[in-house]
Amino acid sequence: MASNSKAELLDKLWKRMSERGDFPMLSQALRTTVSAMSDDDLDFTALVQVVLSDFGLTQKVLRLANSAMYISFGGNITTVTRALMVLGMDAVGHLVVGLKLVDHFHQSAPRRIDAKLELNRTLLSGAVARQVTESSEFRASEEAVVCTLMRQIGKLLVAFYLETEWDQLRRKAAAEEISDSLACGALLGVTFEEIGNEAADRWHLPHTIRQGMQTSDPLATPDGKTPRHVLWLQAVTNYSTEVADALTALNVDQTHRETALNEIAHRYSHALSTDASTLAAMSLALANEETSDGVMREIVELRADADAIARAGVSAEARIGASLTDLRAMPSKNSLGPVLALASEAVLAGLSFSRTVVFVRQANEEFQARIGLGPGVEALLPALTFSTAFQPDVFHLAIANPVGIFIENARDPRIDARLPKWFKPSFGDAHAFVLLPVKANGITVAMLYGDWTVQQHVRKITQPEMAALNELMRELSRFFKNADWKEVELI
Repeated sequence: MASNSKAELLDKLWKRMSERGDFPMLSQALRTTVSAMSDDDLDFTALVQVVLSDFGLTQKVLRLANSAMYISFGGNITTVTRALMVLGMDAVGHLVVGLKLVDHFHQSAPRRIDAKLELNRTLLSGAVARQVTESSEFRASEEAVVCTLMRQIGKLLVAFYLETEWDQLRRKAAAEEISDSLACGALLGVTFEEIGNEAADRWHLPHTIRQGMQTSDPLATPDGKTPRHVLWLQAVTNYSTEVADALTALNVDQTHRETALNEIAHRYSHALSTDASTLAAMSLALANEETSDGVMREIVELRADADAIARAGVSAEARIGASLTDLRAMPSKNSLGPVLALASEAVLAGLSFSRTVVFVRQANEEFQARIGLGPGVEALLPALTFSTAFQPDVFHLAIANPVGIFIENARDPRIDARLPKWFKPSFGDAHAFVLLPVKANGITVAMLYGDWTVQQHVRKITQPEMAALNELMRELSRFFKNADWKEVELI
């Protein structure tokens, strides 16, 4: 049963990432980079192309090649090809992989503060790894940073792509006073580490990276089989993760934080071949914004924002308005997957709905459910389809309506008579729901459904809230207008 649960969760995760539209591009970039790194003929062309396709990446590669570490090669390196010759394929390849991972999550970051905090904690662990490895005999700083980032990747994927499950496991962790990792395994049947390993396999990352990102005990006696370099990578990865956790731990004063960092430094001192006091000093220095590129400062600011929101509360209208601003910033040619996912998440979070489903009109004159958020909703999607041909029910009323409609009591006999036959098998537990049509080119091309399945959560949707929802739907229509709706694809 556990293995089935694990397979289902992973399938759901990869499907969700594909629907968002941006993830396949990351996968392709990583595979191209790894393939170039493993080219026996050392043909630099493929890797040079990957680097040159990104101006920011090009500058970072050249900056590394001209750094003090490589000054003996002459300095003043101005081409990526020359940088590759100086740094080597592995160093540049690992730098590309690390930056692509970070850039992907930066660009796809949702407005949720908890997800942004998790990304910043990951960046902090990468900063720790880079600092610790700068003077290492292995001279493999970028490789160690990639291992450290990949150690966090499972957690980031859940936080960014499985919003409902992320919220549930964090509540479980808080209620039972256990780690997020333990809560993930208990609730979802798969651990963050297993998700990270799956991602590494799918991206065909080198075997050394997949070994280096694993959990290890710095005080354990080496088994004699694991290469010394891999043991060092594991030590860097685990040390950096523990330090980042200690630096970002909640409700810990400075004295206790320093004690924790000193204890971590002593445990890893031998494995990292670095004096414990030196390790502790480096870790403490990262708390200063001058030495941490502002990562810690941003974490503090995000937490302050979260506290303010918790104290003051944020209206549904404001939440939806914030997502509307995000939507307006996206180009009209943007693929529908990320756009519909953003709108769906905005409505789900804004009104604290149990679930949301987006129906998209198809060329066969049917509305088909394409995106769903909420517990168990993924399994419902294949059965959620209905014809555009008129029927005397609330869904067809919504199709014809210029604005959204709110059904405050789905159990009312008068409403019950107006529910389509397919509704109860899928949404029979709904107490109240809203239907929001998306119009384009004079026709309803999509509809967003959201409901409450817990009676105590049901409330009236106010006029300003409904106005915000309708405005969100009007903005969505922009992404359908530039193409025949019969040819619209999600990605």
